[in-house]
Amino acid sequence: MHSNARIRAYPGTFLPSAAMTVILLVSVCARAQSSHAPAVPLITHDPYFSIWSMNDNLTDGPTRHWTGAPQPLTGLIKLDGRTFRWMGAWPRSIPAMKQTSLEIAPTHTIYRFEEQGVRFEVSFLSPLLPSDLDVLSRPVSYITMTASGIDGAKHSVRLLFEVSSRLATDIGTQESVWSRSRLQGMTVLRTSNFEQPVLARSGDDLRIDWGYALLAIPDQPGATEVTQTAEAIEPAFAAGKALPADEVDMPQRTDRAAVLAAAFDLAEVGTASVSRHVLLGYDDLYSIEYLNRWLRPYWRRKGMSIGELLETAEREYPDLERRARRFDDQLLGDLREAGGSAYAELATLAFRQTIAAHKLAVDVDGQPMLFPKENFSNGCISTVDVIYPSSPFFLLFNPELVKAQLRPLMQYTRTGRWHFPFAPHDLGTYPKANGQVYGGGERTDEDQMPVEESGNMLLLFTALAKAEGKADFASQYWPELQKWAEYLEREGMDPANQLSTDDFAGHLAHNANLSIKAILALDGYAKLAEKTGHASEASKYHSRARDMAQQWLQLAADGDHFRLAFDKPGSWSQKYNLVWDQILDLNVFPPSVERTEFGFYKAHLSKYGLPLDNRSAYTKLDWEVWTATLAGSREDFDAIIVPVQRFLNESPSRVPLTDWYWTTDGKQVGFQARSVVGGVYIPLLKKDATWKKWSATSH
Repeated sequence: MHSNARIRAYPGTFLPSAAMTVILLVSVCARAQSSHAPAVPLITHDPYFSIWSMNDNLTDGPTRHWTGAPQPLTGLIKLDGRTFRWMGAWPRSIPAMKQTSLEIAPTHTIYRFEEQGVRFEVSFLSPLLPSDLDVLSRPVSYITMTASGIDGAKHSVRLLFEVSSRLATDIGTQESVWSRSRLQGMTVLRTSNFEQPVLARSGDDLRIDWGYALLAIPDQPGATEVTQTAEAIEPAFAAGKALPADEVDMPQRTDRAAVLAAAFDLAEVGTASVSRHVLLGYDDLYSIEYLNRWLRPYWRRKGMSIGELLETAEREYPDLERRARRFDDQLLGDLREAGGSAYAELATLAFRQTIAAHKLAVDVDGQPMLFPKENFSNGCISTVDVIYPSSPFFLLFNPELVKAQLRPLMQYTRTGRWHFPFAPHDLGTYPKANGQVYGGGERTDEDQMPVEESGNMLLLFTALAKAEGKADFASQYWPELQKWAEYLEREGMDPANQLSTDDFAGHLAHNANLSIKAILALDGYAKLAEKTGHASEASKYHSRARDMAQQWLQLAADGDHFRLAFDKPGSWSQKYNLVWDQILDLNVFPPSVERTEFGFYKAHLSKYGLPLDNRSAYTKLDWEVWTATLAGSREDFDAIIVPVQRFLNESPSRVPLTDWYWTTDGKQVGFQARSVVGGVYIPLLKKDATWKKWSATSH
């Protein structure tokens, strides 16, 4: 499935500015603490443009798409006539440079190497600044390579950076083509699938096979660029020869695909650092099919071409580097203050993954539409019970992004196709958001999540209203919210046999945690009613929620804890939904519930975390942090977070953060690279001053 693509070349093909979208810049950022991670983010923008290192050392294996499919980026360095690898697994005949450190910050990844009296750094910057949608939506990363002498002598240094054409194909039988063009102050190399099946397929374990991967090389001393086979480029580089000319008739390959390559002759390097950078980007042309219309990426909303985007990205690079460094420093400080170094490590790893599981598109009226993909689960798009756990991230950094997630769902419910009295589960299978496909879809209520999704939506609207200090967005959709509140009043106290967001555990009746969600959602709806002038509804649902909470206390009580299900004595579960009682200032349940539960949790911890419930030894990463946020002290918070940090450092599953793993051995059960890890930012919502500080930057 992951063999090389066949290659077909078109020499001299002009790359029009309207068709250029992928950029990679190289730059150095050095201040985050040394890190270990199951997988290291390198290029992180959306579900199709997401490249990771899944090894301890950058040279231990090929870089990969988040699905695990190889999407090789290769780096070589020639020091005083001797060649080393600094990125990628090939060619094996060239020795790996000694890696001395790895640092991961929210927007940066920095590797350092040393060999033969030379220190070499490579920085990957994806400037995912949530307060700036123009920058956030750009499919452009910056990679900066820096060399300096550390032994007092001068050294001859040459660098090579390669990008495989696999970035633009899904499977190895697809043919790729290439071209080059000039823009203001840069050369751009492009590769793409020979065919262009734009938005033709949907599914989970897929990579993009339309649009264009772009390597932009700004004009810099000693730079050369070429599109060729790696087998032609790498021996020439290692031998100190000029790179071969662009290949005119590339043959079919069965081992390695063609590459876009940039080489830099730094001449003599002494103690003063010498840097070069490139830009790596991807132009997908169209991003999402929503209700049978094709949506452009958000950055194109004013008609910007890919050429203009690349020129803008290069011009703004120094400023974006400064902004991203400042963002990293400020966020890391708040993360450590909120939960200590172990928590900061977890949240840092979750940052880019959360954003890269989404695509920010623009609707026909110019409104932003943010579509999450349910990675390595079922591939659904805009899944409500994926938006819900990831929501703390977006509520914290930019409430406009929460609205951009909710807007496609709410518009869908108004088409007349969704005729159920409860909220939908999804909008389709990524990247086609044409209507629900999960469970009974639009046909039947079989295998739906009616209490789950209705509760999720009401809590999301309530949290959004708190973040903005007003409920204007809720007012736009009051009939729908009213209908879902009525449903929860009827069905939420003692849920029937149905699925919850933890659907991998199967159907469960009388689910106590699901009941908590319904009760809090109703009180949240009452708060929305207060803000929107529906006084009678506010009074009714505030009273109803508190009556239900008292009933819950009787049904769920089981001595030193509360049950998983009302009818199952001796059972237990994480009551992670309870966290909203604190964060939204609802105060529906007495504090004794949290204290009782937390004491029980500490007695049931495993080596790598707290099991989800008594049915299995597996857990969910996002829910563990929500549960930890119920703690009344840092000591209790750390009791859950420290085992999670152990999982990060010792898990044998080398994938972008999995949110579903075994607490006994740290192995992945399923899921990876999902946006739900944005839920680990919920502790920052607990302190109103911190929440207001970050959300204010988006206005």
